[in-house]
Amino acid sequence: MSHAWGYAADNGPDKWAGNFPIANGPRQSPIDIVPGEASYDGGLKPLNLKYDPSNCLDILNNGHSFQVTFADDSDSSTLKDGPISGTYRLKQFHFHWGASDIRGSEHTVAGTKYPAELHLVHWNTKYPSFGDAASKPDGLAVVGVFLEIGAKNASLQKVLDAFDTIKAKGKQTTFTGFDPASLLPGCLDYWTYDGSLTTPPLLESVTWIVCKAPISVSSEQMAKFRSLLFSAEGEPECCMVDNYRPPQPIKGRAVRASFQ
Repeated sequence: MSHAWGYAADNGPDKWAGNFPIANGPRQSPIDIVPGEASYDGGLKPLNLKYDPSNCLDILNNGHSFQVTFADDSDSSTLKDGPISGTYRLKQFHFHWGASDIRGSEHTVAGTKYPAELHLVHWNTKYPSFGDAASKPDGLAVVGVFLEIGAKNASLQKVLDAFDTIKAKGKQTTFTGFDPASLLPGCLDYWTYDGSLTTPPLLESVTWIVCKAPISVSSEQMAKFRSLLFSAEGEPECCMVDNYRPPQPIKGRAVRASFQ
């Protein structure tokens, strides 16, 4: 049976350890990235991201965030190089955001909070499936991208335009032809560290790749994020906000930078 979890006072991040003891494990995410304490690693390769818009399948409100899912049965949408070895396939992307433009990101940079954070989730194809990879120490690689308030983001708007169809928990609709590369910053310098999923089951299987450069989002677009609901149709409406986990103890882990 899956344990109910969420972001409310009674089932939020500070309660997760009750059902998921790994919440107190050695490589939990997110973290506060302190640039002055990150070490430049000249051996880190540039990210090699190749995405095929025809792999884009659908968009779903899962009651915790929304996610855009991709067909992951071929190597046409992949992440290679960077801090990883082998080929990782794109499975889905989703976002975390706050109740206001002040705070919503999961990772922070020297304590600086961003309004939202994008996560592009990939799995290591040396394992037979996403499900198998998700429990392995090198099973997943997630590219994190911060959003900062600025100009309207035309690529992101294509995603937001689908929100009216998936407003309530459990709603899903076809969403095709979208290129997730359009959500990446122009500069792909990154920090990397060994971490975990930031939602239950909090598996410690993620190589995190957090982009230094943010992408822009307008305040009006951020308001659209907050129009989604944690609640299902027929339930009292509960706006989807503050769906982020706070930074976790770093516990001696190294954070490496691809840039000086």
